Amino acid sequence: MTTTTTASSIKKIPVTLLRAGMYVHDVNCSWMDHPFVTSHFMVKDDKRIREIKDLGVRELYIDTARGLDAEDAQTEAEAVREIEASMVKLAGGAHAEPARVSLASEIEQARVLHGEANRVVRDMLRDIRLGKQIEMDQVEPLVEKMVDSIFRNQDALLPLLRLKNHDDYTFKHSVSVCALLVSFARGLGLDRAVIREVAIGGLLHDVGKAKVPDDILNKPAKLTEAEFAKMKSHVVQSILILQNTPGISQIALDVAGQHHERFDGTGYPNKLKGDEISLYGRMGAIVDVYDAITSNRVYHKGMSPTAALGRLLEWSRYHFDPDLVRAYIKSIGIYPTGSLVRLSSGRLGVVREQHPEKMMQPRVLLIYHAEKRYYLQPEEIDLVWPGCRESIVGHEDYSAWDIDPTRWVN
Repeated sequence: MTTTTTASSIKKIPVTLLRAGMYVHDVNCSWMDHPFVTSHFMVKDDKRIREIKDLGVRELYIDTARGLDAEDAQTEAEAVREIEASMVKLAGGAHAEPARVSLASEIEQARVLHGEANRVVRDMLRDIRLGKQIEMDQVEPLVEKMVDSIFRNQDALLPLLRLKNHDDYTFKHSVSVCALLVSFARGLGLDRAVIREVAIGGLLHDVGKAKVPDDILNKPAKLTEAEFAKMKSHVVQSILILQNTPGISQIALDVAGQHHERFDGTGYPNKLKGDEISLYGRMGAIVDVYDAITSNRVYHKGMSPTAALGRLLEWSRYHFDPDLVRAYIKSIGIYPTGSLVRLSSGRLGVVREQHPEKMMQPRVLLIYHAEKRYYLQPEEIDLVWPGCRESIVGHEDYSAWDIDPTRWVN
């Protein structure tokens, strides 16, 4: 048997077909939802199959070059084409509000705000570890400023959210979820007062992780059952902390307490299902997973934003509210700002600004020639310009081209 993985050797199967001797290429759920150090491994016995099923996994990818095959299964390439076609269909129905100010006028304020937000959340988590209470007089003004910035021009702040590493993940993730929820809630047309409370919930959704030991949070190996249970306990800890925080709304509590619930009832801590999960909890679940799977961790390489949106769309068959997933994609774009994309000319560019009514035609900063493999003199083009012959033909990964995103993202 060959051991060389090819595009045709990766196949998608229902978990009911999984058996010992198959090689799992991708568990097909967020790394936060499983205790394995990696998403690819040999299935050696029925115990591992039960572990996977107990996680609520319904479909997963196997590598038939490394393990047993499954007849008539869909290849990964076929599954990806199906998902990408669904995303393109979403582009025709975009309805997000246009920016109120120019990107140039908002960028510097967004940079300062991003730094301030990271400092506030880092210090807040440190204080919680010391047994101190959350100070809402620091949280509320910060959230107001983040809401204001995204309402003015979300393309200034949102790209900065991807600039995190495994050392600062916990507090930067909270800032990211807050900002992304503002964009999401705005796209849904929620009232400004509700958006504010959703954002507070996003900023505070993981405060319970201050009660989880760092050696579990950052363990670069498979978690034991006890460690995985301790990791999952952060949700209950967040609820307890926030219930004892004066001024916390039910909306914010719903975001924090339900962001690990899943639409099919396989989540935690209460295995809520469908409409048993509040609108705000369902929104939090989508945004939390999106930011997690696009972020680099010690044991997990982040995927590109477009690929992550495709996964959310795929997982909405079971784990997420499908209508809300589609609305989320429309709120940030099929090629979110800060994404690296390949154009029809073979050049690579960073998405700089969205056109909500034309999601497939953002403004792009050209930086690299993929076919000739050299950096270009940076040049901005707008794909909606009359006579522009360029079009996006796909998304790319910065690391695949050894391009440093911090040099080009805002």
